[in-house]
Amino acid sequence: MRRALAADPGSPSGLAPLRNPIFRSVWLATQISSVGSLMQTVAVSWLMATISTSDLMVALVQASSTLPAFLLSIFAGAIADNFSRRRVMLAGRCLIATSSAMLTVLLATGFVDPWSILGLSFLAGCGVAFNGPAWQASVGDMVDRRDIPAAVMLISAGFNTIRAIGPALGGIVVASFAPLIAVALATVGNAAPLAAIARCKWKVRSSPLPREPITTAIYDGMRFAMMSSEIRAVMAQGTLFGLASIAILALLPLVVRDQLGGGPFAYGVLMAGFGTGAFLAGSWNGFFRRVLSQGRLIAAACVACAACSASLALTQSVAAAAVALGMGGAGWVTAWSWFGTNVQLASPQWVVGRSLSIYYASTYGGIAAGSWLWGVVAENQSLSLALEGSAGALLLAAAASLVLPIGEAQDLELYPSDNGFNGPKLALDLKPRSGPIVARIEYWISAKNVEAFLDLMPERRMSQSRAGARHWNLQRDVQEPSHWIETFRTPTWTDYLRLNHRLTIKDNQLDERLSQLHSGEHPRRLTLSIERPVGSARKPSQPRPFISHPPLG
Repeated sequence: MRRALAADPGSPSGLAPLRNPIFRSVWLATQISSVGSLMQTVAVSWLMATISTSDLMVALVQASSTLPAFLLSIFAGAIADNFSRRRVMLAGRCLIATSSAMLTVLLATGFVDPWSILGLSFLAGCGVAFNGPAWQASVGDMVDRRDIPAAVMLISAGFNTIRAIGPALGGIVVASFAPLIAVALATVGNAAPLAAIARCKWKVRSSPLPREPITTAIYDGMRFAMMSSEIRAVMAQGTLFGLASIAILALLPLVVRDQLGGGPFAYGVLMAGFGTGAFLAGSWNGFFRRVLSQGRLIAAACVACAACSASLALTQSVAAAAVALGMGGAGWVTAWSWFGTNVQLASPQWVVGRSLSIYYASTYGGIAAGSWLWGVVAENQSLSLALEGSAGALLLAAAASLVLPIGEAQDLELYPSDNGFNGPKLALDLKPRSGPIVARIEYWISAKNVEAFLDLMPERRMSQSRAGARHWNLQRDVQEPSHWIETFRTPTWTDYLRLNHRLTIKDNQLDERLSQLHSGEHPRRLTLSIERPVGSARKPSQPRPFISHPPLG
């Protein structure tokens, strides 16, 4: 079911999330804010192009707004998974609003300079770094499970629809009035999501366990992402795509100023062309997913952006540049919407904020590095060479997506299992930080089932390890070959409980398949022990560190 929804967000259920009043309110407020943000982007980019003679400084506007996501996203994702996501969203939105308000004041008083623009862009980027993972991760709390893919696509489609309107309005406002007015309107627009988030409250799946330490949460999130082949592949291709394609947006003010001889209105028109292409591609996203494989879809997006970059390097016409940017916008939204949706679908709810933040960190790191790289090339060589280099890198990314295609996140059943796990009865008074804990699961497998058993064990190892198991291994009794032992460790007793609460429907289905292969006279048996170093000091009253669990079903 998740596969079908992800593949066809344009189906009748594609608008189902908007029937949810909380999601609808926050989503609509976000669109209002996005209009102002895009107007501000036009104003700030053009302002930098007019007050600075350095091509690198112009390109660094994009880098300064995306660098915080690279630096802070992993930390922000851990916070989003451990604290109230609603409050994290409010904090992120407050930073964005503060940045816009301060820039408005500087413009009004005439104290703005290139470094203050970069500094305030960095501050706004910090707000985005905190708001983004929390907002995306909150989708699973706001809407029904089956509507998550449609909600993710609505977020992407909504922003890219606004992308066709906001830049044009920004260009008109900057050309007709001044950058100050565009930034002031953005400041006012930032009040909409703040009000919506403050007013709306949504239920969040509670955990009976204490909150994870931030360092542990970051470690577990990175461990999960590195063990997920889908997320690793998306991160690699997303980073390469971001590094290569950001030249289109980072260097566009220079194209307008130096190559086309235009002003802020022309810049806004070209940005609107980019947004129009993004909107049209988003509207046809479901069709593209049905007729193209994942590798070909990403390759097509890279080729479209490469054609855009190469065309901008050669054209002297605003109309031709607008058409080229339409192709670039189509490729841009096709690639990023697919990357983001796949990360969301490949992550259980307990780690989705961290997975998204790690993905953002890698891809925004690529975008920030690309902004700096193409700015350096434009300043030290030529603008045309930078755009042509971007086109060449995008063609390499297209080839990589065909040679090393990403497997689509499908049928993962990564929802919480709701198995009612409360932990075994203990003979010891274990504290939350007691440990390490060693789990030992005993199987009896007949000779005819050994091959099937071993075929399932790599999946079992991945399942347990992604949930928090350490040092997983499988042993066979050399005196009784039908006797197999699965063991793993967790650092503390709380970590063992947390592992069991993280298990998903898919994990439980795998456990059932293993149970069916067990052929002993008695059910599988789980034994839990607590490690103690040999020779360590121990109080005389301390009981032996051994816990026996009732047989597994």
